[in-house]
Amino acid sequence: MNAPRPKIRVLPTKTRSPKERRRISPPLRKGVYILPNLFTTGGLFCGFYAIIATLREDYLIAAIAVLVAMVFDALDGRIARLTQTSSSFGVQYDSLSDLIAFGVAPGVLAYCWALEPWGAWGWLAAALYVTCGALRLARFNVQVAVVDKNNFVGLPIPAAAAGVAVTIQMYYFLGGEGATNKHLTLLLLIYVLAALMVSTLPYYSFKGLNLRRRQPFWIFIVAILVIQMTIAAPQIMLFSIFSLYAVSGPVRFLLGEGRTKPQVREVAPLEEASLTPPFPQGLDSDEKSRL
Repeated sequence: MNAPRPKIRVLPTKTRSPKERRRISPPLRKGVYILPNLFTTGGLFCGFYAIIATLREDYLIAAIAVLVAMVFDALDGRIARLTQTSSSFGVQYDSLSDLIAFGVAPGVLAYCWALEPWGAWGWLAAALYVTCGALRLARFNVQVAVVDKNNFVGLPIPAAAAGVAVTIQMYYFLGGEGATNKHLTLLLLIYVLAALMVSTLPYYSFKGLNLRRRQPFWIFIVAILVIQMTIAAPQIMLFSIFSLYAVSGPVRFLLGEGRTKPQVREVAPLEEASLTPPFPQGLDSDEKSRL
């Protein structure tokens, strides 16, 4: 007679949702995307070289280096989106690079070129510019998921850095005379740029501009004329372009665009929860950046 087999009780297992499995799973991928981060590094190098050129009193070269950093900054994000290599690591790295290239470098350049004779008022103005630039970047990273992508809130820090650079270029283009005028002009300019960065004035982001679609013929003609004028007189054109962009924010506010309720994108609950992953991920996760 066979002995009865012991009964084995099978405990029911709790089925975990995909969100819970993603929360407890370890990172599957580690590393960084090379191509977009190389362009970000190029902008960082240009910003650091601008500081070195400033210490050597090559102020015009430093201003050009800041403008070249803007080219790298404009390309890294677009390349990341085109190649689908956006990542949270790239977003944070880009912000740190922008703080050096468009915050610290223009601040040191402005102080050594024109603000040093003001004493404490001079370095405090340069420090205020860097601080407002850091606050502008932090606010952008926090609001990027909810603010309308067609408009910036406050003057972008690359545009503020360009304001310092093109002013120095214009000064040397006009002959480099009037030392007293440059001290007062740049002191006022630094305070104005710092205030515009932390303001809530609306500025066009140009992210909705799609050059791959058909555009009216007159836009093509205007683009050719702008390129020709930039080649013929780059100092005048760059100064005019960035000056018009800087004043476009206050003008739009006076016209009533800044007083309307800002457009906010709806964020799904799952998307909102994924903005702050509870488990540390790899340097470049599969989650796409929202920049």
